This record gives sequence, structure tokens and C-alpha cells, in this order.
Amino acid sequence: MRLALSTLGTPGVPLSGSVDLARRFGLDGLELRLHPDTGVHAGLDAAERAAVVRTLGDLAPFCLSGYVRICEPGDDGPVIEALRADLRLARDLGADFVRVFPGGDDLAAGTRRLAAVADEGARVLVETHDSLPTGAAVAALLDRAPRAGAIWDLLHPWRHGEEPAETLRRLGDRIVCVQIKDAVSASDTTPVPLGTGAVPLSAARRLLDGFDGWVSLEWERTWYPGIPPVEEILPGALAWAAG
Repeated sequence: MRLALSTLGTPGVPLSGSVDLARRFGLDGLELRLHPDTGVHAGLDAAERAAVVRTLGDLAPFCLSGYVRICEPGDDGPVIEALRADLRLARDLGADFVRVFPGGDDLAAGTRRLAAVADEGARVLVETHDSLPTGAAVAALLDRAPRAGAIWDLLHPWRHGEEPAETLRRLGDRIVCVQIKDAVSASDTTPVPLGTGAVPLSAARRLLDGFDGWVSLEWERTWYPGIPPVEEILPGALAWAAG
């Protein structure tokens, strides 16, 4: 497995700070959160995109974590165009994947929208999140959209009653990335250092022996400013990945 860091970890830290941190800890890449706070988003012009590429250097921006809600209610047009904008950015930055959220439970709409961009570059990954939090729920969409893949956020399926073995069974080789994190409990999702909370990280790690995709540490200090800096969490992520 290849270990990456999500750039949502520390609000206000520029991309260069995340790059320096990734290099210091010997990580393989970054999961780039698309937001003005991180300096990476679909509104960048050509010169700004080139500057992002220079800042990254040889560090892989393996996934652009966008906020398109692929199954949200409403017209398809705005959703497809927003996703196309993220896909164009992925092309310019050299990212292989673009993350979307479910954002609703209209699987028919999600299927149409994913089909509309199926041949437009980076592979779209649906995260186990919000309205489709489990492997079973995301698999029901991916069964209709075979080119799309999955991001398995270890927290959400488990806190909705789906054990890691079942998530893996449901999603199988469609899992491209696993987001690792720990939390106080299923009802209190405040992040805590890996291995000190209730998320079944050890069970998930045993299941992922031989996994050759990406693992991304998602440390949500943007939303929980009182938690420790990500520098204190990365050693635990490296140990977890090492098994």
C-alpha cells in the first residue's frame, strides 16, 4: 500500500506546507482537498495550476478530493459540469482520481452523471459518506457505474453498523483508497490518535494485507481545531500501514 496525507489536516496551511510534511515523513503522495483554503481548486487559471505542479514536484497528487454530490436531487447539468471542472483540474495536475460524495440517494441520477464523464480522464471515486455511508450502499451505485471506484472511509461504514469485513466484501477490488482515522466512538466522531479510539483499525489492517492501493490519513483539524497537529499523528499512521 502507498501512504498519503489529506491536505484538510491543518486549516490555513499552504500546499507547500503539506508537501514539506509529506516529504519529511517519507509519504508517497497527497490527497488534495479542493478548497480555497488549500490553494487547490477548479477555479485556478493555467499559471496557478502550473505553480501547483511545481510545488508538488515528484510527490504524487494521487486524488483530488472534490465536493460534487453525485446523487443529489436536481438537474444533472450543474452536477456534471462541476465534476467536469474537477476532472479538468485532475488532468492538469496529473491526478489519477477525483473524489465525489454521494450527497443524496438518487442512484439513477448518480448513474447518469457518472456515465456522462466516464471517458473524461481521471477515474471518479465515490466515498462511503453521508447518504451512502456503507459499502453496501456505495456498491449499489457502483454496480450501475462500472468505471467508478470507491474510497473506503473506515469511520462511516462502521459507525452505521457495517463491520470492516462486510465493507470489504461489498466493495472488493473497487476500493482504490482507504481513508484511515480514529474517533472517540460511533456517536462521537471527534478524531483521536490512531489506536486510541473505537474505530476497528486493527481488524481493517488485517483485512488489507496485500492491498496495493492508496491509504490516506484524514486528520480533520479543519473541523476540530482543538485536536493535536497532524505531525503527532503521522507516526501512528506509518506504523499502521507497516502492519
